[in-house]
Amino acid sequence: MSALAERLRSAARTDTGKVRARNEDAFLDLPERRLWVVADGMGGHERGALASRLIVDRLAGLPDERDLQVRVQGLRRCLHEINRRLHQQLTVTAERPDPVIGSTVVALLLEGARGACVWAGDSRCYLWRRGRLYQLSRDHSLEQQLLDRGELSPQQAARHPAAQALTRAIGVAEPLSLDILEFDIFPGDVFLLCSDGLYRELSVGALGAALSLPSPQLAIRRLFDEVLGGAARDNLSAVVVRP
Repeated sequence: MSALAERLRSAARTDTGKVRARNEDAFLDLPERRLWVVADGMGGHERGALASRLIVDRLAGLPDERDLQVRVQGLRRCLHEINRRLHQQLTVTAERPDPVIGSTVVALLLEGARGACVWAGDSRCYLWRRGRLYQLSRDHSLEQQLLDRGELSPQQAARHPAAQALTRAIGVAEPLSLDILEFDIFPGDVFLLCSDGLYRELSVGALGAALSLPSPQLAIRRLFDEVLGGAARDNLSAVVVRP
């Protein structure tokens, strides 16, 4: 095991929140495999929960390779296979009302002094580095699309009635398009993977304050205390990773 892998510390948690009847989020916290995942299912009637659980279960079974590029390609292939499976199920059940079954996904892989983030949807990956918060992932949502096109201001885009509609997710359409970002890791870096039920309830300052705490466990506790102390209108999940 590399020196980085020996130093890795992480913590994870999920909660139904105060409004939803069921939790359709799922996470993977595998520091010994240098792999972390958050998936936010959609579909209702436990279908979203099945989709998110399928993603984390399948990714947990990936071979424990030591080459970052090999690992990224294996994760991509696995997500494409899951997408085909869920999309075929959607096609078979298309005569049913609201036949959605799918999930967002954001995955973090670390290997040596390099890392990679892979995602589809609006679950996010953040980096806390030297007192600044960076959003590594970019939402696949109508809100982000409107912003990218310059059609609306951030305030207008956030108020759009379909702002949170996803433009990409696992299981929704073929072919699947994933985004991948690779980066160097520096001492003191802290990573946060989370579903939208967490980051939509917190300011950038609140996220940074939590990630500046000395352990992932303290960071997770602060994040969940903040959200659950408020409206907590959605399921919320988070993984904090601190090399």
